Amino acid sequence: MNNIHPRQLIIQIVGYKNTGKTTMVCRLTELFKQAGYVVGTIKHDAHHFQMDTPGTDTWKHQQAGADITAITSPEGTAILKSHSEPLEQLIAQMPEAGVILIEGFKLASYPKLVLLRTLEDLPLLELTSIIGIAAWPEAAASIDGNRLHAPLFDINHNELLFQFILQKYKFPAT
Repeated sequence: MNNIHPRQLIIQIVGYKNTGKTTMVCRLTELFKQAGYVVGTIKHDAHHFQMDTPGTDTWKHQQAGADITAITSPEGTAILKSHSEPLEQLIAQMPEAGVILIEGFKLASYPKLVLLRTLEDLPLLELTSIIGIAAWPEAAASIDGNRLHAPLFDINHNELLFQFILQKYKFPAT
């Protein structure tokens, strides 16, 4: 499988709970947006989530048993489905995105930025397709850099990570 679609840069942000995945996705999204890219994001949630507010019309549609519910307004569009979809199908629904940042889906084969907060997170380094590691200071101090197969970054150096991704994939400025 070709991990980089011809018109899209796809990067996974993976880590265990409370490692800063959502924050990293948000910071990278901001940086890509500032650079002029159309950015799509996808999040994997291992638990049941409630996206629609109880009592709203779309919530009522879902409660009545609708398999797919869409809502649109001048400000945006959302589609709710009552089933899980494979990552590839979610990506396919974002053809306008030049950059797609994926939070989670550890076992997918897209290029990964692994987040490490503690030494207990080190098993994540056995995942495939790791392009970079962003570590919290406590974890970084204990990691043997000689055993890493990808560059190590400070979790707080978002701009460096952004520049690294652009250079690694020769993704042009817009």
